[in-house]
Order: sequence, then structure tokens, then C-alpha cells
Amino acid sequence: MSNGTPFFLGAEKAQGLANYPHARLAPTTTTHRTIYVSGTSSRRGDGTWDGVTDNADGSWTLDVKAQTAAVLRNLETIIQGATNGKGGLNNIIDATVFLIDLPANYSGMNEEWNRVWPDRADAPARTTIGVKELPNPRLLVEIKCTVVVEAEA
Repeated sequence: MSNGTPFFLGAEKAQGLANYPHARLAPTTTTHRTIYVSGTSSRRGDGTWDGVTDNADGSWTLDVKAQTAAVLRNLETIIQGATNGKGGLNNIIDATVFLIDLPANYSGMNEEWNRVWPDRADAPARTTIGVKELPNPRLLVEIKCTVVVEAEA
């Protein structure tokens, strides 16, 4: 049995640093398609990151709100691409948030999350996990999610 169809954003968008697709579309049922979106960060297609300011001394200032907003925008782009524009953030049914320094960053991440989903009844199920590190020290947040959209006729 196949594990579905991979979806990749175009070369001008941020690409994975290892071998994984931006999303994986589960085999279509008669009415719905499930998409499993890989962990997504605030990285841009040019290799830079939203929510990262380079300081003169070589250090960085990291902004969890800006990074979370960018992660959500990147997820929207992936979902729209994988669904030919028919899906979006409103189709996420489950999300896992990986967050560096949970006590320091949880409220800022939640603030951006709540901008997208101001009504709890419309928000996806969510788990937030505090992690020691992400694939780049500039990253504070990464989100993976599961999306369900209507199957194309």
C-alpha cells in the first residue's frame, strides 16, 4: 500500500533540509482527502527566516510572534498548493506545535494562533510540545498538521 502522494512547493519556496515532502496526501476516499503536512518553520525560500533579526555582534534577536505568524502563512501556502487552492488553514483538523523554551514563548505563540482562530470552536485540535532544539538555532517554533479537504470530483 502506498503512503499517498507527496506534495512539494516550487523551488523558489523554502525546501526541506532532509528528504521529506512539504505534505503527503493520503489516498482519496469517495468524499474526502487527508493531507499530512510536514513540520514547517518560518524559513523563507531564500534561506532567511521571518522573526529573526541579525545583530551587529553576530547574535540574533528572535521573535516568537513573528515566527509563528510566518509558520502559519507557510502552512497556508503548502495547503493551498496541495489542494489546488481549495484548502487553507480552516481545513486543519489537528496540529502539533514544537516550541523552544515553552515558558518564555508559549503566550506569544498562542497570541498569533488566536489571531488565526479567534473562536475555539473553529480551531483545530492542538498539542504543544516544549523541545530542547529545532533544526536551526534561529527557530523557536515549528508546526506539523493534518488537513482534511473535500475530494475533487
